[in-house]
This record gives sequence, structure tokens and C-alpha cells, in this order.
Amino acid sequence: MRAPKVPRRPINAVLGWVKRQPPKVKAFLAVVAGMATLAFLRFIVHDHDNLFVAAEACHAIGISVLIYKLMKERTCAGLSLKTQELTAIFLAVRLYCSFVMEYDIHTLLDSATLISTLWVIYMIRFKLKSSYMDDKDNFAIYYVVVPCAILALLVHPSTSHNIVNRICWAFCVYLEASSVLPQLRVMQNTKIVEPFTAHYVFALGVARFLSCAHWVLQVLDTRGRLLTALGYGFWPSMVLLAEIVQTFILADFCYFYIKSVFGGQLVLRIPSGVV
Repeated sequence: MRAPKVPRRPINAVLGWVKRQPPKVKAFLAVVAGMATLAFLRFIVHDHDNLFVAAEACHAIGISVLIYKLMKERTCAGLSLKTQELTAIFLAVRLYCSFVMEYDIHTLLDSATLISTLWVIYMIRFKLKSSYMDDKDNFAIYYVVVPCAILALLVHPSTSHNIVNRICWAFCVYLEASSVLPQLRVMQNTKIVEPFTAHYVFALGVARFLSCAHWVLQVLDTRGRLLTALGYGFWPSMVLLAEIVQTFILADFCYFYIKSVFGGQLVLRIPSGVV
């Protein structure tokens, strides 16, 4: 006797329909979903500064997942040392800017995240070096650092702070936007992402979206006055662009992560061309 057909979950049916759509339709649906989420956040979150705090908390949670992976499994396979090093660089620069320009709660959050990131780097470089996939982590750091430094020299805040501090501020904004690229290259090379690494990258994706939502909603709430407060020239637009780029860099991965979670898959398989 033939077994009865198990009905598909509504979320799986929706994700399957989205998967079958052409790229232009997927991009349109992503924009619509993003705008709907922004509208929802604007309605339920009264102080939009809390979104930035939530973004930093999500980043910290992602680092905590990595720490758990390294301590429990005693392996760093699938992790990009270069992404961790880039993360440590932009956090260190941002901390410097916080101390000399604006010291607040974000400084404490960044300090905790930096310490955790340095611990992860230490574990990968020394304690778990034998499991590090050096051949897969082949995205050269200078491909990220040099363009970000040049862009920071050309486009930076026009506030009253010291010129060096303003350039450093711009550098950490640009570097944060692209720091995840080496990790995406590792996942592209391996095609298979184990659960803890997938959780970490998804946490980064959520953090990027919340940070982007914070800036967009702040601009809307101030009717553009926030852009004027950031300075004149290209800098205000570059800040928003950097936030949007961070979000879209991880959008595809987050889609496949959610699909895998609802599909009950513990290991995430990355299709060609996704990251």
C-alpha cells in the first residue's frame, strides 16, 4: 500500500516558489521583504538606537557561537582566519575612534567583541592550527584593506575632528562592510558549511541588517537631517551605501540558511554562485 503523501510546510512551499523565480523577481522580492521588515521595525522599536545595540549584540552572539565551536569540537575547519583578523582590525580602529571622538555604550560592546575575536584568532593560529584550512582561506587581505584605506583617504567625514581620526573612522566603516568576504570565499571553496559556522555567518547577516535598518530609519525619522550632521560631500551617502552593501553581501547566504533550517538540514550546502 502506498504511503500517504506528507503535505509540505507552508514556509517550504513559499521558499520553493521563490527558488524557481528568475533573478530579477528574486531581487524585487528581496527589496519588498526588506522594506516590509523596516516598516515593521519602525512600528515596534521606538528608540532606533536600540537597533544598533541589537546589531552589536548579534555580532557578539556570533562570536560566542564560534568560541563554543572551538571549545567543544576542538577544530577550526571551515573558519576564515582572515575574516577574524579583518574584524579585529576594524573593531580596534573603531575603538580608537570611540575613545578620541565619542565614548559611549558602544565602546564597551566593541571592547568585549574585540577581546573575543582576538581569542578566536589565537585559537586558530596556535591551539587548533592543524585543522585550519589554509588552502581554502585564500582571499588576500590586501584586496580588502588597501581599497578601504584609499577610499577612506578620498571620502571621509567633514566634521570638526582631527583629519587622522576622520580618516580612521571612514576606514573602519568601509572595512566592516567587506570583512566577511574571506569567510564567504572559504564557504564557496568548501561548498559545505557545518552548523556552528553557518550560525555564526547568519548572526553576522542579522547584525548587518539591523545596523542598516538603524541608519535608514534614523535618516527617515530626522527627514534627512542626520545626513547633514554626518557632514557634507559624498561621506553621508557612503555610510548608507556601506550599510546596504554589508546587508546584500550576506543576503543569499541568509536565504539558504533559513531554507536549510526549515528543511531540517544540519549541514548547509552552498549552491554554486551563491557566495
